[in-house]
Amino acid sequence: MSPDPVLSRRAQAVAPFLAMDVMAAAGARERRGEGVVHMEVGQPSAPAPRAVIAAAQAALADGRIPYTEALGLPALRARIARHYAETYGVAVSPERVVVTTGSSAGFVLAFLALFEAGARIGVPRPGYPAYDGILRALDLIPQPLTLRREDRYAPTSALLREVHAAHPLSGLLVMSPANPSGTVIEPARLGELCATARSLGLPFISDEIYHGLSYGVPTATALQFDAGALVINSFSKFYCMTGWRVGWMVVPEALVRGIERLAQNLYISAPYLSQVAALAAFDTLDEIVAIREGYARNRALLLDALPSLGFTDIHPVDGAFYLYADIARHTDDASAFCRRMLDEAGVAATPGLDFDPEQGGHHIRFSFAGSNAECAEAVTRLKGWLR
Repeated sequence: MSPDPVLSRRAQAVAPFLAMDVMAAAGARERRGEGVVHMEVGQPSAPAPRAVIAAAQAALADGRIPYTEALGLPALRARIARHYAETYGVAVSPERVVVTTGSSAGFVLAFLALFEAGARIGVPRPGYPAYDGILRALDLIPQPLTLRREDRYAPTSALLREVHAAHPLSGLLVMSPANPSGTVIEPARLGELCATARSLGLPFISDEIYHGLSYGVPTATALQFDAGALVINSFSKFYCMTGWRVGWMVVPEALVRGIERLAQNLYISAPYLSQVAALAAFDTLDEIVAIREGYARNRALLLDALPSLGFTDIHPVDGAFYLYADIARHTDDASAFCRRMLDEAGVAATPGLDFDPEQGGHHIRFSFAGSNAECAEAVTRLKGWLR
């Protein structure tokens, strides 16, 4: 009889994704017939745009759902390249565009293509927890760049130099608008970060998955400042296509063939049906803008209501659909607080430890990607629970 399998060291190094754990607990509550207001996961409640669904239905009716080239459908790669010219005034060759199975596959490909095992990668803290998880699973080392109030909780060139001097880095990863906060790196500051990383010889990875979702502040792509930056984006958030699992990368020409080989072996290609649907997404701006206006109303509602309920020191909510708040007035155990909030108030949110293992014990993230009615219901429930 063979021995029981032993979990690998790499798998043991990956922490749980707490937002997903909260979602599972909320789902169990719903299966018991108890109501939940979902504010735990960054997932739009709106469906994909009508044209996206119609394109997928037409492709499905055709009957054959094949593999595509590992780099993606040529028409989609060309349309993504055109998007950079139209939106940012940046010329991108379609040959530099790689279509991926969500942005998650993009990070795996980027890290494998750029770094050797043991490399140390600078990542903002608080930040998206899967960065650390993917890096650790690949035997890479996430090095926190602890964000500071005086910098509007956004990474700066000074912070990069400070961390690099103390813990020499092999690369830098930033996100704007950010998760868990929605904070945007101002264009001039992003340009400085790109220049500093270049002067230090560090590859620059820019996670731009929340581009298009901002509230009165400009967003810039790293490609406006550094043609050699590696940019990752997705159709998940702006286009309400989370479960379709389709994203993209813009990569330096020298990396294309290596990334293609990795994609061929890791997952062959992104799903054909999702790629066909994504091609239609660029022509749905009227629907998407209306959805974004709903997020803006949710944002205003929460920013007005939550401080009086003890959710204070809120990071700048410039974009995305998140609010990251200090809950020290209530607790320094955000995990227990979120469990009680779900059990007693029926509101699901994510404890800050998901995004910051050191300081997240007294922080919480609310996602306001749901409907206006859901956000209003959450506020009503929280008022009744906390007062």
